[in-house]
Amino acid sequence: MQTVFYGVGASVIAIITISAYKLTRKTIGKDWLLGTIYLISAVMTVWTESESVLLFLGAGLVTWLIRTPPQFPRRLSKTAASLMALPLGAALSENSAGEFETLGRLALFFAKAGALVFGSGLAIVPFLYSGVVEEYRWLNDQQFLDAVAVAMITPGPVVITVGFIGYLVDGFAGASVAALATFLPCYLLTILPAPYFKKHGKRPGIVAFVDGVTAAAIGAIAGSVVVLGRRTMFKDGWPADVSQLLVFKLLVFAVTLALLWKFKKLPEPLIVLGAAILGLIVFRW
Repeated sequence: MQTVFYGVGASVIAIITISAYKLTRKTIGKDWLLGTIYLISAVMTVWTESESVLLFLGAGLVTWLIRTPPQFPRRLSKTAASLMALPLGAALSENSAGEFETLGRLALFFAKAGALVFGSGLAIVPFLYSGVVEEYRWLNDQQFLDAVAVAMITPGPVVITVGFIGYLVDGFAGASVAALATFLPCYLLTILPAPYFKKHGKRPGIVAFVDGVTAAAIGAIAGSVVVLGRRTMFKDGWPADVSQLLVFKLLVFAVTLALLWKFKKLPEPLIVLGAAILGLIVFRW
């Protein structure tokens, strides 16, 4: 069964690479401020091999202050307080995570992921990697990448990978807790206060803050491509001929990039499935 994933890892890295490129062109464009934030976030992600919530918040605040300088002290209070309250609460809750059992830690971590990750479904990948692999060490690199791959070849958004990760950590209960904890903040922070967002969401200060956070999130995705790609291509411990395996993965990576670049509407699950079958054929026989 493991041979199925031999080509999947390289294929998934290529898909994330293309997605990061598209997000960069669409969101960052030629904006010097967002471009600077993007580069800093990407470099920090590669350097630390993790994602920093404080960097995201700082990016939002810097963009807000530069684009729409507040008139102190009147106009600082409500917007700043509302934007800072949730991240600070999540940071405080993380300190108490050690007092809970595995399910408690899963609930706190994935609730934080659901509350603090901005951008597309892929934006959650570097955040999950920093916690699941680097901090808590629930999974190793290959297990994490396999969970992302499974999410990409099954129906639904990429974010459903939280269910697969939770299952690998603590079975069905872990999957249920991880999925519920991830999606509950989205519901509480979007569905319930939707009328408020509709009324105030286009304020220049809020738009600037979200733009800054989004630029940092996309930079983190780009940085995670380098981190995951390096680990996937060069640092696995599969019991196979390393040179042959490396060449195979590089070829799968290159072919996936070429296909996605040439055929814009080619279904990604189809590519991942093809890479899985190819890995099974090459390494099984």
